[in-house]
Amino acid sequence: MRLPIIAGNWKMNNTISESLALIEDIKKYDLNKEVEAVVCVPYISLSKVKKALEGTDIKLGAQNMHWEDNGAYTGEISPVMLKEIGVDYCIIGHSERRQYFNELDDRVNKKIKAALKYDIKPIVCVGETLEEREASKEEEVVKEQVLKALENIEKEDIKNIVIAYEPIWAIGTGKTASSDDANKMCEFIRKTIGDKYDVEAKEDIRIQYGGSVKPDTIKDLMAKKDVDGALVGGASLVARDFVSLVNY
Repeated sequence: MRLPIIAGNWKMNNTISESLALIEDIKKYDLNKEVEAVVCVPYISLSKVKKALEGTDIKLGAQNMHWEDNGAYTGEISPVMLKEIGVDYCIIGHSERRQYFNELDDRVNKKIKAALKYDIKPIVCVGETLEEREASKEEEVVKEQVLKALENIEKEDIKNIVIAYEPIWAIGTGKTASSDDANKMCEFIRKTIGDKYDVEAKEDIRIQYGGSVKPDTIKDLMAKKDVDGALVGGASLVARDFVSLVNY
């Protein structure tokens, strides 16, 4: 049985004080212990948020990292730094990183390997553009992203990887894939994993959907057999909404 995972991606939002205030608001609620809750916060807030999460079951995530341990990479953060803070997860290959910062598939692959090396679980984002979907190329695009991301990744590491299917046209637009569409693609990703590895790996991998997920859509989404959770943007910035997602 795969443990459902709801991860909030705060993106470039919240100062340190705002981050801590949001965490304190979330802590006022009881969260479903049968769902893994993750908050992926800006770099500057990671240490303070880690301390604020002590005594809770909420996991801490970063939004990006470099693949090298150290070096002349001005402005970057290494997995060694994240490990010392106590980061549990790291988003890798988000479409905004791919679009605005030239995050290519080979870099995504390097980052996944680096995260696994330091026992940080990568949340690997894949997804097609509206143009690719309208051209019926969504499966071709997503399959290529998945296979390139997992190049030379060992089967035993699959259980420590989360894949987030995020159709780019549904991120921050208010548009969303139907729960059936989301499940269809998550099922396709699972099949791709099975074809690359085996049935066991296919059943081990957790696959999220992301793209304008809201409290009023989460229940139907989570009822689908191949959807194991959600990677959430805007709704994770409001305590009541985030809690509603975790307690779907």
